[in-house]
Amino acid sequence: MAFSFEKLTGGGFAKRHILAVTIIAFSLAWPAAGQILKPPKSSAPAAADEKPVSDPLGRSTPRGTILAFIRAVHSNDFVSAAWYMQLTPRQRPNVEELAKDLRDLMDRYFSEPLAAISDSPTGALNDGLPLDRDRVGPLKMGNGETFDIELVRVNDPEAGPIWLISSDTLAKIPAQHKQIEKAWVLRVMPDVFTEYSFLGAAVANWVGWALSLAIPLLVLWLISRVLGVAVQRIQGDAFRHRVLEAWFVNLRWPVILILTAIAHFLALPLLDLSVNFRLKYTKVCTLLLVGLVAWLVRRIVLLSFERAQLIMQRRGQAGNASLLLLGQQVLNVIITLTALFVMLSVLGVDTKTALAGVGIGGVAVALGAQKSVENLLGGIFLLTDKALAIGDTCSISNRVGTIEDISLRSVRLRTVEQTLLSIPAGALSQSNIENLATRTKILVQSVLPLRYGTTAAQIETILDGIRKVLGANPKLEQASARVSLINFGARAIELELFAYVLTSDGNEFLRVREALFLQVVAVIEGSGSGFAEGNSVVYVQPGRDGASAVHGSPDEVLPEGAPDTKKSAAEAGRRVS
Repeated sequence: MAFSFEKLTGGGFAKRHILAVTIIAFSLAWPAAGQILKPPKSSAPAAADEKPVSDPLGRSTPRGTILAFIRAVHSNDFVSAAWYMQLTPRQRPNVEELAKDLRDLMDRYFSEPLAAISDSPTGALNDGLPLDRDRVGPLKMGNGETFDIELVRVNDPEAGPIWLISSDTLAKIPAQHKQIEKAWVLRVMPDVFTEYSFLGAAVANWVGWALSLAIPLLVLWLISRVLGVAVQRIQGDAFRHRVLEAWFVNLRWPVILILTAIAHFLALPLLDLSVNFRLKYTKVCTLLLVGLVAWLVRRIVLLSFERAQLIMQRRGQAGNASLLLLGQQVLNVIITLTALFVMLSVLGVDTKTALAGVGIGGVAVALGAQKSVENLLGGIFLLTDKALAIGDTCSISNRVGTIEDISLRSVRLRTVEQTLLSIPAGALSQSNIENLATRTKILVQSVLPLRYGTTAAQIETILDGIRKVLGANPKLEQASARVSLINFGARAIELELFAYVLTSDGNEFLRVREALFLQVVAVIEGSGSGFAEGNSVVYVQPGRDGASAVHGSPDEVLPEGAPDTKKSAAEAGRRVS
């Protein structure tokens, strides 16, 4: 019996139905196929991307090989020194002798700065040598010849590419060692100084070391003395002479010590000291030199800012002088931090890590010392706004005094009582500040109490007389000077005196005001009037029967001549009724 698909499926419709279901099932299964675990790829490319293994002996760079070899041979560890030499089978039995001879050559003639040796794993690429070769030196021999220490890059089965002192260089060592001459310091010193040693070096070397410091120091000191005498004899402007003398006195010793350190540093190769000692001592000298240069730069900054402040003060720009003081303090901080980072770099500390640490530490300090940061910014804004300046007379929070110093943290105010008040700069933004030094004129304002009983004619006479006094005084501003009747007070007739004294000097103001007040008193007395008395006066009026009548109680007494308001009110009431 033949198999019929149409019979099984029930005709053409069934076939189309099955075909559609199959397509849908296949389309749903296709994404799932992507989820099936695939076999891992080969790990060979990943291994190729890994960083090469660093040589534990420090032979990955030419500089590392030379430094490690120097440390090994000066520790008499010739077994370790052999790890830095490309030894042939014929050279291997004489490895100790080769290491000693190369040490002697380097101690005598090696003077190349350590920074000149390549610290790259590929070596120096611009020295004209093959890529697997690098040159250290040259060592300048006494006969005028030069000798290079050549390094070769080889592949170590365990450490990978490393740098070794080439076998070709080692083959030349014995012949070059025979040409070593005595150092200059050993030739000129007596034999007794060369026979004895101290700390691994001949006494002659230490004598030369001391002389390389003492001779430049003495010579430079004598030169400075001659220059000092010449500066004192310079004729001319007294101000410029003082400035020149200040510069000479402040820069004398920093310059002497820097030049002495440089001369001493240049003399080190002549002293026949070991290269290991020189490398370590060079770091010490570099640190000392960095410190001396920072000292010199700070002195120059100090003198420059002091001269600029004097110029500002002579021009009357005290606010700019305060800004210069703040700029000087900020610049000193920058100089100190720069010197510190240079010293860390000389010591081999990664300055990038140090800078990152300073940044993190700065954030922590800023969060933990918000008040200090607030005071710092307050001091900067205070000076940039020119609200205060050193020498200004100010009133701060009802305390009057003279500004003595404006720093990054606070303002120091010398009060009238001669006490020193320190105000945080951040607190000044929340205080009332009144700068009295910015005044071009000072106000005189006073109420003149005339006694009751003064007639209208007398008041007019007094006003005219005071106006003439004001108009005749050249120290007063005429446009605003005035005197006027302003009030009938409970105890006196009140006149107001208003005038500006054309000065900013407090003492002069007091003298002008005193003279003005005396003239006003003379005018009032000359009119026949006078000032109202401060004590209460009982007003007595004769009665109808000849007896005296007292108006007012002890709590309600009137000055003589003052109107009786109660009596006037009673009389007005009778007229109304």
